[in-house]
Amino acid sequence: MSPGEGRKTIRQLLDTLPQAGRIDWIGLRPARGQAMHVPREVRAVVDRGLDGDRFAGRSGNPRQVTLIQAEHLAVVAACLQRERIEPALLRRNLVVAGLNLLALKDRRFRVGEALLEFSGACHPCSKMETALGAGGYNALRGHGGITARVLESGIIRVGDSVSVVID
Repeated sequence: MSPGEGRKTIRQLLDTLPQAGRIDWIGLRPARGQAMHVPREVRAVVDRGLDGDRFAGRSGNPRQVTLIQAEHLAVVAACLQRERIEPALLRRNLVVAGLNLLALKDRRFRVGEALLEFSGACHPCSKMETALGAGGYNALRGHGGITARVLESGIIRVGDSVSVVID
């Protein structure tokens, strides 16, 4: 094989995402300052978000759904010298296991019956210092997950698959 033969381009590498993830946890923020509601399923609504979430209904909002990688919960816990972090403390909507969420950048992806589209990174806010204690904000930096828009309505359940839509 000659040098360069068989090598993939960066586009080909970015397009290679054969694995699927799964929904491990669902959380809704019913109102500012209230505890997270943790249902087994939720309805995602086009251009609105998740039924029961305080941000649902804000048409055009690019942060209709927030997702965090399950594997990053362990990283954040380790940074804070804790055994574990409860997902509700991070106030994200969906915890996804088995899939690198940053690989969804500029992609559409199926979550259960719903179709979502990557809309940005979900950076921590100053509330994480209160929720997680001293250093919480910095522990979550780089591990805060992503945001998405809802393109097709549908039910999302704990255990549902998360997979990239190939155009």
